[in-house]
Amino acid sequence: MKRVIVGLSGGVDSSVVAYLLKEQGYEVIGLFMKNWHDDSVTISNECPWLEDSNDAMIVADKLGIPFQVVDLSEQYKERIVDYMFDEYEKGRTPNPDVLCNREIKFDVFMDIALNLGADYVATGHYCRKGEETINENPVYKLLAGKDVNKDQSYFLCQLSQKQLSKALFPIGELTKPEVREIAKKADLITAEKKDSQGLCFIGKVRLPEFLQQKLQPKEGVIVTIPADSEIYKRTIPTFPKKEEELAFFATKFNYSQEDGKVVGKHQGAHYFTKGQRKGLNVGGTKEALYVIETDVVENVIYAGEGKNHPGLYRNVLFVSYEELHWIREDLTLKTGESIEVEARIRYRQALEKATLYKVENGLYLEFDNKQSAITEGQFVAWYQNEELLGSGVIS
Repeated sequence: MKRVIVGLSGGVDSSVVAYLLKEQGYEVIGLFMKNWHDDSVTISNECPWLEDSNDAMIVADKLGIPFQVVDLSEQYKERIVDYMFDEYEKGRTPNPDVLCNREIKFDVFMDIALNLGADYVATGHYCRKGEETINENPVYKLLAGKDVNKDQSYFLCQLSQKQLSKALFPIGELTKPEVREIAKKADLITAEKKDSQGLCFIGKVRLPEFLQQKLQPKEGVIVTIPADSEIYKRTIPTFPKKEEELAFFATKFNYSQEDGKVVGKHQGAHYFTKGQRKGLNVGGTKEALYVIETDVVENVIYAGEGKNHPGLYRNVLFVSYEELHWIREDLTLKTGESIEVEARIRYRQALEKATLYKVENGLYLEFDNKQSAITEGQFVAWYQNEELLGSGVIS
C-alpha cells in the first residue's frame, strides 16, 4: 500500500484530498504546517493557525488517519519572510505563495514526508499532473486545474521535475462546488469553511504592519504624472535587431518629481506596489489614482489618474538568466530561439498570447496586448495547451 502524506491545512480542499486518497486505498497521514509565531500582525479572527490546526485534527480524527503538527516557522522565516523584506526593500513585490510552494511545501515539508516513508505528498491545489515518457525517461507535466475559476497551477510555477514526481493533486479534476459537496456528504467539519486569503499557511496578515517590523516608516511625497505627459510621447527608433526592440520596450518609464505635481505624502515607498489603488489617501481627482512607479531610493511614489493611464501599461518584460525556471527542462530554449505561448503575470489573470525570446543573459516575453502593472519581483508563468512549461521572476 502506497503511503501519502497530505498537507492538511484545516481548509475544505485538503480535507477532501485526505478523504479521496483514503477512499482510493492509500495509507494516508495528515501533517499540519505551523509557519508562524507572531500573532501581532495577523488579523486574529481571520484564519488564525490555531483554529486551522484544530479543524485539521478533527478531520484527521473523523477519517481515522494519523495526524501531527510540524513547526516550520524557522525555515519559513529564513526562506520566505527574510526574502520578502529584502525584495520590498529593493522596491520589488515578491509573491510569497509561489515561494512557499517551492521552498516550504515541496522542499522542507516534502523532505519530512519522505523521511516518514511517504511515496507521495498530496496538496489541495486545483491543478493536475501528467506524465509522458520521452527518450525513455519519465517527464512530469503541471497542468491547469479543470475549474477555470480556481486554477492554481500559477502558484506551483517554480516546481522542479523531482518535486512533481512525488506530488499528487487529487482535486485537480474537480470544481470547488464539487469539492464542497464531497466534504458535505463525508460530513467533514470544513465543508462550509471560508477559503483562507492569507499568506501561505499563516493566515491573513496585515502587510504594512508585517513589513514595518523591519522596514521603518519614512515620509515621502506622492507625485501625479499626467496621462498626456511628454514622457509617453517618446520617439520609437528603428531597430536593426529584434533583441534591441525588446530591450527598448521592456525598459520602464523614468520619472522625476519635475515631471508631475506633488499631491500628497506617504510613509514609505517600499509599502506600495505598481497598480495599487488603495492606501494613497489622495482626494480631489476625477478618477482613482493608481501607483504607476515607486522609487525606493528617493522614496517617491508616482501615481496616475484612472486605470487606463499609459504609465500602467507595457507589453514586454525581461527575466534574467539566474531567475529563469523551466518545469519542462526538455523544452528549455537556447539563445536565439523563440516560442509562442500563453502567459500570465498574476494569479487569476486570464492567459494572454505572448512570445518568448531567449537571449544570452535571460529571456524576453512579449505579449500581443499591453498588460497593466507588470511588477518587478512577481512571477511570470508561460503555458502551452493547459500545461505550465516554465516561469521566472520579472526584472
